[in-house]
Amino acid sequence: MKAGELREMSDEQLALTLKDTMETLFRLRIQAQTERLDAPSELRKQRRLIARIRTIQREREMARSNGDSPST
Repeated sequence: MKAGELREMSDEQLALTLKDTMETLFRLRIQAQTERLDAPSELRKQRRLIARIRTIQREREMARSNGDSPST
């Protein structure tokens, strides 16, 4: 999923996607420990997706805090 697609999502959708991605990453880590992981690159993809989602959430949080404070 690309950043543009993530930015189009609502805050609730982002939170659900983050939760699902973290669960997927957890399952992949378990598979990696038991040496049954087919595609090790999936770990990296999931970590990067989590980082993208958290970045977008932080950007929105910063935008809300800047919008709430009075401008000088």
